[in-house]
Amino acid sequence: MTNQIALPFAWPAGEDERDFIVSDANALAVRHLEHWALWPVMATVLTGPRKSGRSLLGRIFAGKVGGTLIDTAEAVDEEAVFHAWNVAQAERKPLLLIGNEPPARWRIKLPDLKSRLLATPCVTIGDPDTELIGRLIEKLLVARSLAAPAEMIRYIVPRIERSYIDIGRIVDAIDEIALARRRSPTIAIARDALSTMGVTDDTYKLL
Repeated sequence: MTNQIALPFAWPAGEDERDFIVSDANALAVRHLEHWALWPVMATVLTGPRKSGRSLLGRIFAGKVGGTLIDTAEAVDEEAVFHAWNVAQAERKPLLLIGNEPPARWRIKLPDLKSRLLATPCVTIGDPDTELIGRLIEKLLVARSLAAPAEMIRYIVPRIERSYIDIGRIVDAIDEIALARRRSPTIAIARDALSTMGVTDDTYKLL
């Protein structure tokens, strides 16, 4: 189930928050952040595919609760992460670390940091579900001032991979073709956009 509504935090929605679509793909992560006061330690690691909205969700969360956000945490200086983790415990203000993978797969050299991160909860945003793919395509097209006909979106959704990267690629291709032809997006334009990604109706029949 997908909703483009305010996240279930008990605060007024901000502009960025209205850009985040809650769906089955990210609902568990959202629920975990909502109940941050119940975390076993004042820190959590959030992972997920690129373009999944993980950074946007992190910024929304940190802004709402007054916590600390460290994005791409596995690439940040370990001493800085270690210090932030300790400060979060001392001040009881949540720390959210965003990474490509869970800490167990990070190359952590500091033993004390490693033990702390392995004891830190980790939640993941999953690949987009069918409804979320459609909603994201619609949102991205509208953000570019392009029409997003429902029948065109229904045509696209089953023909692309369930990945946030492919969602961005199809929107880019539709935008480029529509601009070149000086026409609003249609199924015909979507078909040509899919073709640039190597997807044809014959390919779709084989899936």
